[in-house]
Amino acid sequence: MHALDILGDPVRRRILELLADGEQAAGDVGAVIQHEFWISQPAVSQHLRVLRDSGFATVRPDGARRLYAVDPAPLQAVDEWLEPYRRFWDQRLDALGTELARGRRERRATMSKQQPKGTR
Repeated sequence: MHALDILGDPVRRRILELLADGEQAAGDVGAVIQHEFWISQPAVSQHLRVLRDSGFATVRPDGARRLYAVDPAPLQAVDEWLEPYRRFWDQRLDALGTELARGRRERRATMSKQQPKGTR
């Protein structure tokens, strides 16, 4: 299965978001996912298995619990795959940054004009 097929599922993306905060027990992840997506515990387990089998997550036993964590290697591969497409949004983000800076300058100029002369 291709990495984007794995990440295309909103449940798996949410699981990765949860795991990005650090290692978590399968039961804790399952409780959040079941609450947010209204899916069964076996369905959550299946999503965790897909993430584990595809290399996006690692699992280690801790007594009776299974602790899951993000494995960054496949995410780096996705990042590399996206590289040729960054130009489509980097330029827009640069333009947004310019507009935000312009707006801040204009607000400061407006605020300084509104202050009484003795407080400038």
